[in-house]
Amino acid sequence: MKQIFKTSKLMLMSLVGFTFLWSSCSTDKNKETENTTVKTAEKVRIMPIQMQNLTNTYEFTSTLQAYEEVYYAPASPGRINKINVEVSSRFNEGDILVEMDQTQLHQARIQLKNLEVDMARFDTLIRTNSIPRQQYDQLKTQLEIARTNVQFLEDNNKLKAPFSGIVSGKYYQNGEMFSGAPNTTVGKAAVLSLVQINPLKVIVNITEQLFPLIHVNMTANVVTDIFPDKIFTGRVLRIHPTIDQISRTFRVEVVIPNSNETLRPGMFCRTTFMAGETEALIVPTLAVLKVQGSNERFIFIEENGKAKRVSVTIGRRFDDKVELLTNGIQEGDRLIVSGQSRLVDGVSVEVIE
Repeated sequence: MKQIFKTSKLMLMSLVGFTFLWSSCSTDKNKETENTTVKTAEKVRIMPIQMQNLTNTYEFTSTLQAYEEVYYAPASPGRINKINVEVSSRFNEGDILVEMDQTQLHQARIQLKNLEVDMARFDTLIRTNSIPRQQYDQLKTQLEIARTNVQFLEDNNKLKAPFSGIVSGKYYQNGEMFSGAPNTTVGKAAVLSLVQINPLKVIVNITEQLFPLIHVNMTANVVTDIFPDKIFTGRVLRIHPTIDQISRTFRVEVVIPNSNETLRPGMFCRTTFMAGETEALIVPTLAVLKVQGSNERFIFIEENGKAKRVSVTIGRRFDDKVELLTNGIQEGDRLIVSGQSRLVDGVSVEVIE
């Protein structure tokens, strides 16, 4: 009996000791949890989100083109007597670029001279009613046709430059026969191809929603990949009146001064139009985080001492800033701009200056 009492007493003492030890551990654990809670309050910096006035900019890619480009050829086939220019030769408006064989022209001039002599005789005979009026009218018609033919051959015997520019292609040599068959990359027949590169132009396909905003003489900025640090200012020269039914775009021609001939046709470029102003939420790019492996983007807002995660959609970019497009953010919200990479939704934060 005494042995049972001693055993019960020992068990009771062990239970009291265990309870005391458990209470001590629980107290230490609570203290540790409190310390851990204090430590998880991340230090962050914030800035208020503000609305800013922005100029609406719309960028489109395109290719620079010559202001004028002509595939030059005579109106009819014939032998080429002489070509007075080479590729890259510069010329002025009115310069004789190509001289064709003059055999047909000489024949036409002789025929015209004979008809003029006959017409002088018929003028005398018609006054004396020595010939029928019909015969006189027929000769008069033949004379007019001959004169037109001579003028046509003279215009096409010596091909004059229609504008000042540069020769971009030469497709025949002296003495060769011009056949009139297509012989260029664009499917046209030509002896020479001529371009005017000062100024240049760019034809841009613009979405139909912007049709009311684009107008003639409107300023447009052009940037090329070759000269990324240079902005070339142009103006809208012409707006095409119709909208393409398939692409839902309309064409706009922009003319760009090129006095130094820095730009050349064929260069890839980006054309930017500036139309009106709007208010937008602009924040530092570093404040916007991205979910790894997806296109989802989000920011953190400080709200009542805690970090609130908000999914966002980004709009236009401006160097180190970006436009936010979302209904979950308002002007005056406290955006976390430093320390946000360590945050999760709902974690406590401490704002530092």
